[in-house]
Amino acid sequence: MKADPVLVPGGRDVRASHDAVPDATSVVVACPPHPQHGGRRTDSRLTAVSDTLANHGVATLRFDYGAWDEGRGEREDARNAIAWAHDHYETVGLFGFSFGGAIALLTAANRDDLAAVSALAPAGSLPAGFDTATALETISAPTQVVYATRDTTANWQPVVDRARALGYRVDELSADHFFVGQTQKVSRCVCDFLVPHL
Repeated sequence: MKADPVLVPGGRDVRASHDAVPDATSVVVACPPHPQHGGRRTDSRLTAVSDTLANHGVATLRFDYGAWDEGRGEREDARNAIAWAHDHYETVGLFGFSFGGAIALLTAANRDDLAAVSALAPAGSLPAGFDTATALETISAPTQVVYATRDTTANWQPVVDRARALGYRVDELSADHFFVGQTQKVSRCVCDFLVPHL
């Protein structure tokens, strides 16, 4: 699938890849992992989810963050990507992996314009002091948290505990933080949740 380049409007330099699908009315904005650790929109977990969504007639906008800003500017990047998505599609979902999972949950807080949110191995907090678990309390969209049972990288436990307490969908996979060799299983799990809401 050929991705179209997109320059996301806003005050920061945010480049994206638009995985368009003919006649799609829904899109998922995909937030990459930590940019200081090589996280980019080409991340294998993001592209696997995008490919599976395309098979279900759903487009994806995968973006790279602008200059590192400890989570503050990265949330702005996600908000701007969502605004672009709303300008081009009727229905918008949100997905993120690791740092991007935290960005997805934090960005979804106090919004009423998202059809669904899925966070894969989300970080429990960001350097700017944002608490991911607390953000869950103000998300009104259907929400999924996917975590890996052998994950020793992300502090996922507080997020999973809060998600369960709030009645959100929680899925566990037997994997490490990076889901090595399991990208297809990850994409099926995420898309099985997202697609019905889109």
